[in-house]
Amino acid sequence: MSPGTRSFLLRLFVVGTAACLLSCSSATRGDGGVISRVKYYHLLPGTPLQVADQAIMFERQHHLYGAVTKAEMMDRGGHYYTVFWKVNDRSTPVKVRFEYRQANDALATKVQEVDVENIRRSNISRFQVTGDEYKNGGRVTAWRVTVVRGNEELVSQRSYLWN
Repeated sequence: MSPGTRSFLLRLFVVGTAACLLSCSSATRGDGGVISRVKYYHLLPGTPLQVADQAIMFERQHHLYGAVTKAEMMDRGGHYYTVFWKVNDRSTPVKVRFEYRQANDALATKVQEVDVENIRRSNISRFQVTGDEYKNGGRVTAWRVTVVRGNEELVSQRSYLWN
């Protein structure tokens, strides 16, 4: 194989890989907006964490900040979700709805909602299932995030196990 052919095949491979990665992006587009990412973190404060990556330790310490006693640390254990979203029309308020199911509650769906009046170009909404809710209901098994305006669903993203 000549060096020119090898170079051409390498460039073709790189372009094909890049195109595949871009097409597999996690952004969910709806009629009225985009949910670009849902970041998830599961905090188990009672378990020791030995990792070399300082970013993972920072996330843990960030969620435990201010907890002094063992009981306060245990109350912070649970699931944390950060939703990055945008909407096309920023003139009227929207509601970000987080629906979820927990392991000990069978198929009961629980809902947390945040009203957003000051809509920016890029927005972040945070949800958490912690404390007694996490202790009694167990881990979150499925979730769905929806941005709604009135009765109109602008965009929605769900976990793999959500039906």
